[in-house]
Amino acid sequence: MNVEPRLVSTAEPGPPRSPAPAAAAAAAADQAAEETLEDYTLRFAPRSYRRWTPMVVATTALGGIAYMADFSIGAGIGLAHGTGNALVAIAVAAAVIFVTGYPLAYYSARYNIDLDLITRGSGFGYYGSVLTSVIFASFTFVFFALEGSIMAQGLKLGLGLPLWLGYLVSTLMVIPLVVYGMKALSRLQVWTTPVWLVLMVSPLVYLIWTDPGSVDRFLSYPGTDGEGGVNTASVLLGAGVCLSLIAQIGEQIDYLRFMPPRTTANRRGWWTAVVMAGPGWVVIGALKQAIGVFLAVHVLSAAGPALAPEPIRQFKGAFDAMLPSWLVVPLAVALVVVSQIKINVTNAYSGSLAWTNSFTRVTRRYPGRMVFVLVNLGIALALMEADMFSFLNGVLGFYSNCAIAWVVTVATDIGVNKHLLRISPLRPEFRRGMLYAVNPVGAVAFTAASGLSIAMYFHAFGDALQPYSPVAAALIAFVLTPLTAVATRGRYYLRRTDDGIDEPLLDADGNPSAVTLDCHVCHRSYERPDLVACAAHGAAVCSLCLSTDRTGAHVPPASPASV
Repeated sequence: MNVEPRLVSTAEPGPPRSPAPAAAAAAAADQAAEETLEDYTLRFAPRSYRRWTPMVVATTALGGIAYMADFSIGAGIGLAHGTGNALVAIAVAAAVIFVTGYPLAYYSARYNIDLDLITRGSGFGYYGSVLTSVIFASFTFVFFALEGSIMAQGLKLGLGLPLWLGYLVSTLMVIPLVVYGMKALSRLQVWTTPVWLVLMVSPLVYLIWTDPGSVDRFLSYPGTDGEGGVNTASVLLGAGVCLSLIAQIGEQIDYLRFMPPRTTANRRGWWTAVVMAGPGWVVIGALKQAIGVFLAVHVLSAAGPALAPEPIRQFKGAFDAMLPSWLVVPLAVALVVVSQIKINVTNAYSGSLAWTNSFTRVTRRYPGRMVFVLVNLGIALALMEADMFSFLNGVLGFYSNCAIAWVVTVATDIGVNKHLLRISPLRPEFRRGMLYAVNPVGAVAFTAASGLSIAMYFHAFGDALQPYSPVAAALIAFVLTPLTAVATRGRYYLRRTDDGIDEPLLDADGNPSAVTLDCHVCHRSYERPDLVACAAHGAAVCSLCLSTDRTGAHVPPASPASV
């Protein structure tokens, strides 16, 4: 049922325009609207679409962390620096990821928007978050390449496929699975998670039960670069690699934005799902990294230091202890393939959203999400063919500086600027015309934090400070975000405070309103948070039609106080 909008005039009507361009623009907007209704690319996810229970959303989100990269990451750190340093590094990184991920997960689940839309209104501005979208897209293809490499290693061991062909197979097989968006992904993740858990946990439990000495060998392993003791430099170098996963919260949020409204009846389950599937993903991730160290130490003598970080070798060694030889390789390959499919459909899906978001805002054209599924997969395949797996820790150590700077900036804006200082608006804004193009709060904090920490990572300030680059990225972002907000007095958060529609954005429970209004450009009904009043006609216009408006005719003007 549609409700007629009651609009407040905010601008004089624009000059007359020829009907042909107007008709073409409306046709383009209608096509874009049609293509985004499955996964709500670029926009708020409406209540009418969010029909899953909190636990189904949480299970779907957690299904995406079945990736095998954690085993490789943990193994690489442990073999280099020793078990003690690796475990402390994993714990430090997990604590940082949990604390910074919590406010982002809450805002996504509460207001039903993805991380890019949160970033826009949390210190970066409408165009300012394009850079962070590209960083997140880079995260998805880097980790797609990593997971694809792991699957290719499994196919080589189990089926004898050459690595180049395994890379191609691991890339092409996800395309049919990622076409259909959230509905198909939720089914895939829910049904494959029990299989994945059984295959991963059972050999580990059996190995510890039947060979207690394996635990002692694991705990006492000194590492090739260490002497068995815990030291700050080794811990921070290891934590820097683990912190490259801080951007994983963006993929969790791509699912959490479909949470149902929080009510009195579902409050406990709602919070449990948000914490578990939001920042809580890192608890499972940290356990997998620790298991990776354990399995790498277990297979080290048989596989050697070059192959021990490969998950297929780790689980082959674990299955060897409990299964007949003819079952070992098939089950190890099955575990790797199931894990790779579960995470790489998420990588392809989230990456396509991030690329589409950036491209549409910059060009004001919507090319279709599938275009960027193929772009993301093409980049990932090129990285695999370049043997990215062999220099994994170097890639992740560098990338973590950018990811930390971004996530800490947004988390600080939410936690400090919004809730403590009350400078940043409490409700996140994402619509074009409501935000400034660039907000110096996020731009300054992110640029300084990432730039200085990357320089530190590449020894610009000496070898002694190099391990501290992740700490520098986090501290600089945490300090500069509120300082810049105070210095600018929050002036650049909102271009206007009134979107021109009288209907409230939130309902009585504080959830985004489910009242629907018609967009006069694409002629579809959208829920209230997705609309503003059109500058030229006074009628409601949806956020996607604003994003693709190349003339700016529909974009609300700045309010007098913001000029």
